[in-house]
Amino acid sequence: MKRTYQLLIFDWDGTLSDSAGQIVSNMQQAIAALNLPPRPDSAIRDLIGLGLVDGMRRLFPEIEVDEVLRLLGEYRRRVPASMAHEAPLFEGAGEALRQLQEQGYRLAVATGKSRPGLDRSLRTHAHLQPLFLTTRCADETADKPDPLMLREILAETGVAAHEALMIGDTEYDMSMAQALGMPALGVGCGVHEPGRLLRAGAHAVLEGVGAVPNWLGRS
Repeated sequence: MKRTYQLLIFDWDGTLSDSAGQIVSNMQQAIAALNLPPRPDSAIRDLIGLGLVDGMRRLFPEIEVDEVLRLLGEYRRRVPASMAHEAPLFEGAGEALRQLQEQGYRLAVATGKSRPGLDRSLRTHAHLQPLFLTTRCADETADKPDPLMLREILAETGVAAHEALMIGDTEYDMSMAQALGMPALGVGCGVHEPGRLLRAGAHAVLEGVGAVPNWLGRS
């Protein structure tokens, strides 16, 4: 019997990687060092998953985004150690990915991270890298919630939108899938609460990626 989904596309931060706290902490350090207007942790956390340009435009609407990006670039060159620590995977995520691949699913990543950032993550979690057929990052395509990165993954793999499943922790993941008529599954371990994911179009919201194999087995 043909399975419902041929391709599973995963977000990274907040979905596979327990990185939200680290991202917020790094950003707060940069804001303080650069004397940028202070922002609460919640405002930074809410933007995780967006590309850097859109995120900074929303976080600092009163400042030209090119200036914010210039300052952040200088900060990262001065203090590279602040970005060096790699966040752990959520419990059960790696095992679930291996199980899904063994069951015949094709796996991909669509993330708001930069390509250097994702490559660093995959070097750290090297056992995951062979599991993914392809990956897309925000700095090499359009930022979420624009669906271009999903459209590119579908074109590369030859899978129709209705045969793919987007799995993520933010409304941005749900929205870009919905724009293509692609089903989406939320995980509640990340930055947006389950009700927000459901309102954005999630078919269901699971505790985390570790629960995905069982959910697919029942669907």
